[in-house]
Amino acid sequence: MSKIQKEKWNSKLGVILAVSGSAVGLGNFLRFPGLVAEYGGGAFMIAYVISFLLIGLPICWAEWAMGRQGGLNGFNSSPSIFSSITNRKHFKYLGVIALMIPIGIYFYYLIIESWCLAYATNYLLGNLHFNNTGEAVSFFHNLVGVSENGSAINFDLEHLAIYVITALAINFYFLSKGISKGIERFCLIAMPLLLFIALIILVRVITLGTPDPAYPNNNISSGLGYMWNPSKTVVEVRDNLETPWKFFDQLLLNTDTQTVAKYESEASISDLMQIRHISLWELLCDPKLWLAAASQIFFSLSVGFGVIITYASYLKPKDDIVLSGLAASSTNEFFEVAMGGMISIPAAVAFFGITGLAGIGLGTFDIGFKVLPMVFTHMPSGEVFGFLFFFLLFLAAITSSLSMLQPAMAFFEDHFELNRNKATMAVFLLTTLGVLFVMYNSADLKALDTLDYWISNLLMVFLATAQVIIFAWIIGIDKGLKSAHQGSKIQIPKIYAFVIKYITPCLLILILGNWMWDIFSTLYKNGANNSGNSYINDLFINPDPVALQSVGILLLLGVFIASTVKAKG
Repeated sequence: MSKIQKEKWNSKLGVILAVSGSAVGLGNFLRFPGLVAEYGGGAFMIAYVISFLLIGLPICWAEWAMGRQGGLNGFNSSPSIFSSITNRKHFKYLGVIALMIPIGIYFYYLIIESWCLAYATNYLLGNLHFNNTGEAVSFFHNLVGVSENGSAINFDLEHLAIYVITALAINFYFLSKGISKGIERFCLIAMPLLLFIALIILVRVITLGTPDPAYPNNNISSGLGYMWNPSKTVVEVRDNLETPWKFFDQLLLNTDTQTVAKYESEASISDLMQIRHISLWELLCDPKLWLAAASQIFFSLSVGFGVIITYASYLKPKDDIVLSGLAASSTNEFFEVAMGGMISIPAAVAFFGITGLAGIGLGTFDIGFKVLPMVFTHMPSGEVFGFLFFFLLFLAAITSSLSMLQPAMAFFEDHFELNRNKATMAVFLLTTLGVLFVMYNSADLKALDTLDYWISNLLMVFLATAQVIIFAWIIGIDKGLKSAHQGSKIQIPKIYAFVIKYITPCLLILILGNWMWDIFSTLYKNGANNSGNSYINDLFINPDPVALQSVGILLLLGVFIASTVKAKG
């Protein structure tokens, strides 16, 4: 057990906002809107809500309960927590994964955080005004260095280095101040400010109306319809009779009658165009929809990150973790659905239309760093709103970054018995090496994408599955829920005893099974023609040096943590 003085949260509000801050991040405002638009709006939300109830909340409550119990046993580092709550020494190695995840994510998350700071700074200085999409894309590519490795490392306002240094300084300043005086204090200010800025932007977006009268169908109503309609009517085209159909446009039948008539006329006389209605049921039968929704839940609630279990270890014995977990989850969902889902895509559709948006792309980075800068260019006082939006993203990213760093802090404090300042320096050196690796290997964002894929698709799901099984089967569901209810003013609904014990593990195992099938199909079915999953290809079929190095760094991190844990017993 560490001899270092144990820290605690100062207030219930502080821990709720800190945990909410760990979840409220770039995924809320960028990743979530793209997924909703891609998977049919209302259909995705049905899958998302079900995933929230059957996967997100059960894992969240389990992590809160196990983390607090580990803290009461005298530990804040995940290896020691898992070992102490199970009374099995070998379970400390599961805690190694719970450390690899937040540290590994921080390696590339800090880079994206720096992108947001770069855009906010350039908007504040009046440097960003794009005449066309090509200029917006060019600025982004130049900033992040997608052309070649090392090209982002220049110390000027249009490259990344100065922003990475600034973001690192801010992160580690607040981290060095500790749990209550640093992380909690920052979140108490940042989260209300984040809400205030988001509301300003939201009000401006929903009052955009029809920005260009020459394009009456490009308006906020169409954007909201595109986001939230429970079914889709799409226009598909193909190059010739032998090629597959591909998406061209989406029709809003109630508001877009002229466009509907135009496409119906063209489709009636051409074999290269068709109009297809995709029902809600058809959308819900798509396994990719459910996998996307479940994946977003992990990012939305920061479950399976190894963060909540560390944060919860600093709670007091009688702190209400049931209500706190529910409040933190609800706060995040409000930001994600009410804010993230109402800003990015509707604004983009209002200016560019559905066809134009589809042409640019719906990816996380496409929406945030290519589409929205063009929106702000065409919006009155766009530079002001551009600054506010990217400053909002930067604030959200900081709250998430601090949460990713705290598990590493607890590790160095528990296992090396370092004080806060020395632990901060150790974490700084460890994480900065990873950040520099990702920043240098910027070509096609290969290092960033590789780390993100293997952490989010393998490690996070595996950790979440293991945690639920530990809570429900090793600790025991009755004992686990009794621990969760200690000091609680409300109780977890009785149905969740069955959900946590049976349904949640089964759903998580299905997700892992799908991932294993993806590996199998790529290696054995598509290996000959180098198709299938590109991340599998990069490691096993046509090895890519940067991809191999990225996975290698992640494995070396695991070996370092595991060897330390083993040496310390």
